[in-house]
Amino acid sequence: MPDKLSINELYKCCDLNIFKFNTTDELPPFEGTIGQERALKALDFGISLENSGFNIFILGENGTGKMSTIKSILSKQSLTEPVPSDWCYVYNFKDADAPIAVSLEPGRAVTFQKDMDELIKILRVEIPKVFESKEYDKQKNLILDEFQKKQKGLFSTLEDEAQVKGFSIRKTVSGLLIVPIKKTGEPLNEEEFDALDEKTKKKIEELGKTLQEKLDDVVRTLREGEKLVKDLLSRLEREAALSAVGHLIDELKSKYRDHEKITNYLEDGKEDILEHLEDFKTTEEQPPAIPFLKPPKTEPTFTRYTVNVLVNNKDCKGAPFVFESNPTYFNLFGRIEHKIQYGIAITDFSMIKAGSMHKANGGYIVINVLDLLRNIFAYDALDRGIRHREIKIEDVWEQYRLVSTTTLKPAAIPIDVKVILVGNPYLYYLLYSLDEEYRELFKVKADFDSRMERTEENIHKYASFIAAKCKDDKLLPFDRSGVAKVVEYGSRLAEHQEKLSSKFSEITDLINESHYWALKAKNKVVMNEHVEKAINERVYRNNRIEERLREMIAEGTLIVDTTGERVGQINGLAVLDLGDYSFGKPSRITAKSWAGKAGVVNIEREAKMSGRIHEKAMFIITSYLGSKYATKKPISLSASITFEQLYEMIEGDSATCAELYALLSSIAGVPLKQCIAITGSMDQNGEVQPIGGVNEKIEGFFELCKLRGLDGSHGVIIPGRNVRHLMIKKDVVDAVKEGKFTIYPIDRVEEGLEILTGMPAGELREDGMYPEGTVNYLVVKRLTEISESLKEKKEKEEEEKEKSKKENDK
Repeated sequence: MPDKLSINELYKCCDLNIFKFNTTDELPPFEGTIGQERALKALDFGISLENSGFNIFILGENGTGKMSTIKSILSKQSLTEPVPSDWCYVYNFKDADAPIAVSLEPGRAVTFQKDMDELIKILRVEIPKVFESKEYDKQKNLILDEFQKKQKGLFSTLEDEAQVKGFSIRKTVSGLLIVPIKKTGEPLNEEEFDALDEKTKKKIEELGKTLQEKLDDVVRTLREGEKLVKDLLSRLEREAALSAVGHLIDELKSKYRDHEKITNYLEDGKEDILEHLEDFKTTEEQPPAIPFLKPPKTEPTFTRYTVNVLVNNKDCKGAPFVFESNPTYFNLFGRIEHKIQYGIAITDFSMIKAGSMHKANGGYIVINVLDLLRNIFAYDALDRGIRHREIKIEDVWEQYRLVSTTTLKPAAIPIDVKVILVGNPYLYYLLYSLDEEYRELFKVKADFDSRMERTEENIHKYASFIAAKCKDDKLLPFDRSGVAKVVEYGSRLAEHQEKLSSKFSEITDLINESHYWALKAKNKVVMNEHVEKAINERVYRNNRIEERLREMIAEGTLIVDTTGERVGQINGLAVLDLGDYSFGKPSRITAKSWAGKAGVVNIEREAKMSGRIHEKAMFIITSYLGSKYATKKPISLSASITFEQLYEMIEGDSATCAELYALLSSIAGVPLKQCIAITGSMDQNGEVQPIGGVNEKIEGFFELCKLRGLDGSHGVIIPGRNVRHLMIKKDVVDAVKEGKFTIYPIDRVEEGLEILTGMPAGELREDGMYPEGTVNYLVVKRLTEISESLKEKKEKEEEEKEKSKKENDK
């Protein structure tokens, strides 16, 4: 018979004597991360290593401090690193659809933007002044006067010749024409011309043709002269404007001489300004063609001379550190905005907006991987960006439109950014197994553990963490008993007496709730009872379903016996996890056996309500039976096992021992105590294996027994290897202390059989038999009886078959 557990084995209290303070106000707040040495080393390695592909994936359960840790580390690390370059886009005068990306020293992009704005502002004043100056007018008039003088000379010479020959030059709708005239100087009309003799007509026609050809030559000469004058005026305008533009552009080229892209841009900009001088000239407003209908005034645009500052690191202290809370494609990689004008969406390079990757360039970016995967295009674009080490701002929806539209193709910007993804282990291994490129890009894994060792050092860190939270959130201080209770709760969360939970989000919630109950009790310090109150109240807020199930068991709707003895029936224990709350639920397991050869039938499996692990457990039971009771001769048996009143899927192997005991009880006809529940897995050799949720399982059966009345006979059998995981609530510990409830640890299945039956299990003797008065003896006896009855039946059937054959032969 195994020993019962003592109260010291059920709950490990925190020793108050290790604390050297009265309240947490006396403690300095702890800075850093508690219990994550492995993850911190990985982060230090990943952040310090600058080689390509060594980006970081931080994985761990929620509440382990992944995000707060990386933010704290990077906020300090980034200050020690150099400030990266600014980035801006400028107009491409050679290809308007492909803006040029320019890199400048930190803070100089804004300076360049102001310089260009100031340049255009000055030119809009100076260029009109040049064209309004007397010197410009004088040179312009000289060119025009010379041309007009030449024009006048050519026309007057031709006109004199025409008059001598009886012709005149007339201006018509179709142009200049040579027209014959009378002696009075009036033009000869058609009737008068027809009245002339043929000789005179022919002479007039010949003279007119000759003069018309000369007139055409003059007009041709004048047109060429106009073209020349236009070129001269254009050259004059260029030279005049260059006097205002040239030295200003040269000053900027000298200022940015170390930046080849900028000097080329300024040179192209100068040529563009000289080609578009009309935009800089002052124009008088023309009266509307239709009265009372004033058309919108079209102002010349100077946007192409502006600078679009994409990233300004002027005020940065160290490398940038960006946390992108909404990692959509556009938020990460920027966008090209549009504006609606006259019903048409238009854009230009000044509407290019930066994304988080641009802002983090030269530093670090932290992204929640689940949010990243939820957003279409974002993960693939991030993968490409890291692989090619550049960012392209693109219209990702272009390929999905029915009609292709013209859009900008900004030059790609090279990036040097450390990408840090944060997520749970499932997402890490999912990406690792499905995306081969992911393995090459995220080579550093920072694994945050959900628990740590319960050492004195870590207990003091727990106390410092509580002190820091109290000071940060202005909460009441905790005394030593309050801190000890929080430490014990940490062990309960970790489900281990020698471990502490590193899910500090849950610890923080307990601190806040304990402060509330201490405040409500009008205490100035949070003590043990306030923490206990907070834990109990949290359970009460969440255990409605547990209480309803317990009521149904107490009423008999769900049948679970806690008194008496039953053959082939036992109380198993399961854990129901609702997400925010989990609790233990007793379940009635029954087994029936009879003569036959069907073996052990799992009813849940036949009904397709059994999971794979549970099915494996049934095979282990079958294997155990064979190795235990069929070493010398085969056994024949038909049996069924089921969880009664179970209406959902069952999974897990924690009920293996219970199912075995119910089956052996049914075979041997030995009743099992219903006042004792059992949980535990087993292997083929009969070794009892540990299970999960042991605290909840014990407490679940205890609450039912307490509701019906504890009489000292009630208890729970657990695997001996689960003793270290016990952190049972106070009510159960008190009941054990008073002798009203018992917890039995077992290492072999035979030990549990003795507790449940009150009979020894029995060990195999040298003669291959079990001692009389033992459970195993009764099992073997019953199995032998079944085998013999089946053998007799078979022999009888063979005799009848032989007899029938002989009769047929006669």
